[in-house]
Amino acid sequence: MSFYNSYLSQCKTPFGAVKSGEEMVFQLRIPKNIGCTEPRLCIAKAGEQPQHLPFARNGETETDALFLLRCPAPAPGTYFYYFDLWVNFTKIFRDENNEGVLGWEDGAKWQLTVYDPAFTTPAPMRGGVMYQIFPDRFAEGHKNKLMPFADRFARPDKNGEPFFWPNEQKDGLLNMDYYGGDFLGIQQKLPYLAGLGVTCIYLNPIFEAHSNHRYNTADYLKPDPLLGTIEEFEQLCAAAKAKNISIVLDGVFSHTGSDSVYFDREGRYGSDGAYHNPLSRYRSWYDFSPKYPSGYRCWWGFETLPEVNERDLSYRRFICGEGGVIDYWLKHGASGFRLDVADELPDDFIEEIRRTIKRHGEDKLLLGEVWEDATNKESYGVHRTYLLGRGLDTVMNYPFKDAVLRFLRSGNAGVLQREILSIVEHYPKPAMDVAMNFISTHDTVRAVTALAGEDCADHDRYWQSGRMLSAGALAWGKKMMALAYCLIFTLPGVPCVYYGDEIAMQGYRDPFNRAFFNWDSRDETLRNVIRRLSALRRSCPALADGTLLFHEAAGDVLCYERRSGSSRVLVLVNRSQRPVTRSIGGILISAGPQNFAFEVKNQTDNLTSI
Repeated sequence: MSFYNSYLSQCKTPFGAVKSGEEMVFQLRIPKNIGCTEPRLCIAKAGEQPQHLPFARNGETETDALFLLRCPAPAPGTYFYYFDLWVNFTKIFRDENNEGVLGWEDGAKWQLTVYDPAFTTPAPMRGGVMYQIFPDRFAEGHKNKLMPFADRFARPDKNGEPFFWPNEQKDGLLNMDYYGGDFLGIQQKLPYLAGLGVTCIYLNPIFEAHSNHRYNTADYLKPDPLLGTIEEFEQLCAAAKAKNISIVLDGVFSHTGSDSVYFDREGRYGSDGAYHNPLSRYRSWYDFSPKYPSGYRCWWGFETLPEVNERDLSYRRFICGEGGVIDYWLKHGASGFRLDVADELPDDFIEEIRRTIKRHGEDKLLLGEVWEDATNKESYGVHRTYLLGRGLDTVMNYPFKDAVLRFLRSGNAGVLQREILSIVEHYPKPAMDVAMNFISTHDTVRAVTALAGEDCADHDRYWQSGRMLSAGALAWGKKMMALAYCLIFTLPGVPCVYYGDEIAMQGYRDPFNRAFFNWDSRDETLRNVIRRLSALRRSCPALADGTLLFHEAAGDVLCYERRSGSSRVLVLVNRSQRPVTRSIGGILISAGPQNFAFEVKNQTDNLTSI
C-alpha cells in the first residue's frame, strides 16, 4: 500500500515548492496493525539535524489510522524529509515511484523547496517562445566583410563544415573560422522569427573575443567588430522590440580570454594586461601562482581561459557597478542575461548580478546555465541557492531535455512522467513558468542527430566529421523532433528552438552543431509544427502558468493536461506505430502513429481540436 505520495493532494498541499511561511498540510494513512499513534515529520536541510513535527489523529477507516499535520513552511532553503512512526524504529521513506515505503535504516527522502514569498520572474516570458542564435552562424547582413583581425579565417563557403582540427590550445583552426553572421543579418531575419512565434532571442556571446564562439571575452564593453557596432546592436534591439521580441545576452563572468584587454597574454592590447604587468589594474582579478601549470588559474585547464576571482571587489564593480558591464548592455537595449557556467559563480555574486539587472525593471531576465536539478545542486562543496528568490530567475532545463530525448529514443513514458514531475515539484512556480526548455543547444548534439543517429560518446571529431543521417533515419528523426517540440511547448516552462533545428540541421558535438544556417532549405515540416505550437501558446493561457496533471504515462503513450482558471488543454503524444484514442472526462482525443494531438477548452467551454 501507499502511505504517502507528495504528488497527491490527499497527501500534501500545496503541491511542490512552497513560499516561506505558507501553510503546508501533510496527511498520512497508516495501517492500524502497525500500532502507530503519533507519527512525526522529520525535516531538515542537507547535513543538518531534522526537526520532528508531530501529526494529530484525523479519523480512521476499517483498516487504517489517518493523521494530519498543519505547519508553516520554514525559512527559504532546500529541505529533505521523511516520516518516523515512532514505533519499533519504523520510518517511511520514498521509493523510486515517489511512494512511501516502510524502512528501518536510512532511506531516500522527499524534497521540499521553500522560496522567498517576494520571488517573481518576468511576466512577459510566460507563454512565450525563445530562439537561440549562435551569432556567427545565423545570417550575414553585411556581405563579404573583411576580417577585423588578421588571425581570423573567413568562410565564404556557407555550406562548408566548420573547421575542427586539431585543438583549441595550440596550433590548428578550431574556433578560428568565421562565417560572418552579424547584427544586421539577425535584424533582417526578424520577420522570419516573428513568423515562427518567437518572443525572445537568446544570443551566444557577442562581446569582442578572439574565437568564433566568443566565450573567451576580450572586451566586455565592445561588441565584436565582425558582428557590428554598438549602434547596430541598438538598432537590432529596437527592431526586435517593435515585433515584441526581447533579446537576452550571454554573460561570461567566470573567466576571460587570455587574449584580452584584461589579461593580454598575447600582447594584442598594450601594457596594462595582468599577465605581463604585475601593477596592472586588472591583476587582482586573476590568481597567479607557480602551482598552476600555466602560472595562473585557468577554466578547466584551458590556458586561453584564465579564471577570474569573482570575489574581487574591483571585478564585481566592473560587472555590477553603476555604469558597469550589465548596466551598459541593458541601457543599449538588451533585456537580460544568461549566466554561463553558473556553477562557477558564487551565490552572492549571482545575487548581486540579480539586483543590478532588476534595477532596470522586473521584466529583465536572469537565466542560469545549470545542467542538473538546480534546487538541490551542490558545487564545490556548497549547496546552491539559485532558485530561492534572491538569485536566478530560472535555469536552462537540461533535465527536461534529457528526459524528453530518452523517452523518444526508448519509449518509456512512465520514466518521462517521473522525471518531469520531479523537476515540476522541486522548482518554485515562478522559476518553473519561465524555465528554458529545449532539445538541443550549442553545447549538445543537434536534436535530429541525437534522436536518429549513432551515439558519438566514444568517437573523436574525425569520426563525427561529415557523418550524416540516411534518408530513412532523417525522416524518423524529424517525426521524433515534432513530438519533442510538442512536449517542450506544452509542458511547464518556455520552449526554446536552437537555430537551424527547425529545418532539421544535423551535427554531432561542437563545432559540428554550429554550422551556418541553411537559408536555402525549403523544408517546412518542423517549421509548420513550431508555428502551430506557437499559435497554441498564444491562444491558451494554461500553457503560460497552468498546473500539470498526467492522465496516462505508459510505453509509447503520454497523455496530460494543463489547466489555469477556465483555460484547459489536453495533450496526447503517441510515439507508437498505431493510432491512439483516449477519453478524458468524456472528451475524446486521438493521435495518429508518431503524432500528437490537442484538445483546447476556451473561456466559453467550447472544445476545439488543434
